[in-house]
Amino acid sequence: MLKFADDTKVYRVVDNRLDSSQLQNDLDVLGNWAVKWQMKLNVEKCKVVHCGKRSIEFEYSLLVHPLEAVASEKDLGVVFSSDLKLRRQCEEAYSKASQMLGLINRTIQFKNPKVLLPLYKSIVRPHLEYCSAVWSPQYVKDKYLLERVQHRFSRIFTVRATAQQQAGIMDT
Repeated sequence: MLKFADDTKVYRVVDNRLDSSQLQNDLDVLGNWAVKWQMKLNVEKCKVVHCGKRSIEFEYSLLVHPLEAVASEKDLGVVFSSDLKLRRQCEEAYSKASQMLGLINRTIQFKNPKVLLPLYKSIVRPHLEYCSAVWSPQYVKDKYLLERVQHRFSRIFTVRATAQQQAGIMDT
């Protein structure tokens, strides 16, 4: 069992039906403990993620309520999937970072690197780097997806420089 604030994770390596039964027993013990100590569990929010290709699709329950089996679940801001691939996490990080970059591009009129770079580092990059030690992308396509945000950011300066050259304006 793992706990963090009001989050509790019950997990076990399940290779056979006996392991499934033992995990169900762990859930029963947790449920009985919660009843004994009058601690309310929000069973509707409880999920099961079966990880691995040879996973036994056992149906678990907590306090006689069946637990929903899902293909992926977000935990502390990181998306974990049953195949243990990180594509969805990379897509979510890309989406959030891209939204923030769009916000900066739309709202900041003075597109000077001294203004934009601190904004990028404080508003955009944290979405790309949050918990990256846990989910660091391994596939080239995932790395490329995340790098697209940085490429978009660098084009803001290229567009600005081109417009200034066409207008005959020089920075001093």
